[in-house]
Amino acid sequence: MIEAVGLTKTYGDTVAVDGLSFSVPPGRVTGFLGPNGAGKSTTMRMILGLDNPTAGHALIAGRRYRDLRRPLRTVGALLDAAWVHPNRSARTHLRWLARSNGIPAGRAEEVLEAVGLAPAADRLAGGFSLGMAQRLGIAGALLGDPEVLLFDEPVNGLDPEGVRWIRGLMHRLADEGRTVLVSSHLLSEMALTAQDLIVIGRGRLIAQCGVEEFVARATESSVRVRTPDAARLRALLEGEGAAVHDEDGALIVTGAESSFIGEMCAANGVVLHELSLLRGSLEEAFMRLTGDALDYQAVQEQEGAGR
Repeated sequence: MIEAVGLTKTYGDTVAVDGLSFSVPPGRVTGFLGPNGAGKSTTMRMILGLDNPTAGHALIAGRRYRDLRRPLRTVGALLDAAWVHPNRSARTHLRWLARSNGIPAGRAEEVLEAVGLAPAADRLAGGFSLGMAQRLGIAGALLGDPEVLLFDEPVNGLDPEGVRWIRGLMHRLADEGRTVLVSSHLLSEMALTAQDLIVIGRGRLIAQCGVEEFVARATESSVRVRTPDAARLRALLEGEGAAVHDEDGALIVTGAESSFIGEMCAANGVVLHELSLLRGSLEEAFMRLTGDALDYQAVQEQEGAGR
């Protein structure tokens, strides 16, 4: 488990993280989301002891990172895939990491195989593509077989097959009972990967909940209905206060549950060809709940405001 308690980080007059508290449970993939400049990377660096908090503290498996005798055996992290020395091979880099934490050298071969880098084990890291560097960073995170893992933008540079692979890896790690925290700006990918969310803006907690709850809280669900008797059904629904509009030969209904619509159709002899629930997207929910926390606006928005 990861616990953040009142985490605060200031740089002069700038507050990067402001009294942030949350917990990341084991057995789940937790997405860590926020607009650019929200404090995600700073928070992850404080969890890993790379930045000292101005106030508050973070615990990994009940202990501060600096108190972990062999940290790679407890927590693995990928924050920056480019930090590897360019003149070291992938194998040498991982063996060096292993030796520093009392991990058997053979474990380097295992993780190279696991991330698909075994054929490139003796190539110098400086010649790696971004996708290969990401895989090497993930291998380093897995090296100590840790119970807690943190990934910051892990799919950067990966091709579609690589993205699918890292998604499956995170789910497997969580299914094994490990704690997995992943930060990404790719909301479509987070919708497929994360089960829970921690959402921050301007260094403060906006929400911590499941993905479905987050989307339901911020967006309005609607129901898609297709029927040969659309005009009569529309009149019935509007008579009950529901809002109805046409879209591609179907009725899109808000303000009425799908069960209510189905029962209404049965009671009034209306034939149904389709009755399906339409939910908002994670992207839509994110934009609605973090809109006030944006530090930067698109150029088009700024120009539009000045007209």
